[in-house]
Amino acid sequence: QVQLVESGGGLVQAGGSLRLSCVGSGRTETVYTMGWFRQPPGKEREFVATIHWSGGRTYYTDSVKGRFTISRDNAKNTVYLQMNSLKPEDTAVYYCNLAQRSSTIWGQGTQVTVSS
Repeated sequence: QVQLVESGGGLVQAGGSLRLSCVGSGRTETVYTMGWFRQPPGKEREFVATIHWSGGRTYYTDSVKGRFTISRDNAKNTVYLQMNSLKPEDTAVYYCNLAQRSSTIWGQGTQVTVSS
């Protein structure tokens, strides 16, 4: 059973930076993607970014393009989300996600709060 554990959230002022980490454990399928989603207060969970584990292709939601960067370290089974130029509207619980053919796994979430 795959498990994901996020870390790196916190409180930061607008314009600041944070780096989120997500460490995976357990056996996965050969082909999968990992990504980040977020749930702002009172809103639905939304897609932020994803990366293909073998090819490294990345995708971002428009609101974070140019500010956020998703990356992976295969040796450490870790995916990162570098968040720069943070805005108050980036405030949310950020969730790590692994999507494979047989299942989708979520982490427990980490809170990111951006003050104005």
